[in-house]
Amino acid sequence: MPTALITGASRGIGKAIALRLAADGCRVIVNYQQQADKAAQVCRQIQQNGGQALALPADVSQPEAVAQLFAQTQSLFGGVDILINNAGIGHFGLLTDITPAEWRHIFAVNVDGAFNCIQAALPHMIHKKNGVIINIASIWGLVGASCEAAYSASKGALIALSKALAKELGPSQIRVNCVAPGVIDTEMNSRLNPEEITALKEETALGCLGQPEDIAAAVSWLISPESKFITGQVISPNGGFTIY
Repeated sequence: MPTALITGASRGIGKAIALRLAADGCRVIVNYQQQADKAAQVCRQIQQNGGQALALPADVSQPEAVAQLFAQTQSLFGGVDILINNAGIGHFGLLTDITPAEWRHIFAVNVDGAFNCIQAALPHMIHKKNGVIINIASIWGLVGASCEAAYSASKGALIALSKALAKELGPSQIRVNCVAPGVIDTEMNSRLNPEEITALKEETALGCLGQPEDIAAAVSWLISPESKFITGQVISPNGGFTIY
């Protein structure tokens, strides 16, 4: 049974991915930073459906915390076979108003967090010459968003990281891909008012927001044998918000 670690998995997209990968037959590590109760609920839901899950805390922006997270996983299950870097934070505001500390914090979580986890996961994957890494970026990392320059920049960095790592790790049979969601109905978008939601729906070809389960379905396919020849790609489930 492969072990999948999903960062930021206590709610939203991370939760949906955890539930889907457990249903796919993975042993799931539900990583969280603060919301222990919600992470425990995700584990209980998986276990009630016959799956295996364990909640482990870690602030992914902190290398020492990530090292402990992976050491625990190694001792319990022998290492991480599938890594989903989902943990992330948003920021809305003019670039002229963001402080250096705020900018650094966004990158510390969204980019450094993925770096820390990937670096910790690689020894096991390289030894096995097998593994899957999926970085959850954003459509804004592809096209940019006004008043979300820092967030867009951090997600763009994840996209570039995914492409570079796919080339670097391909010889070790480790696949690296990126999922860049469009506008998804999650807590991160709860700050939007009804008029803004309506406008976003109108900009989307399918006329609706996505659901976390839509992103989980894409991740499920990317870890499956059906995608064994897919690496270094960016898949953007966005309902036609952008069409290339």
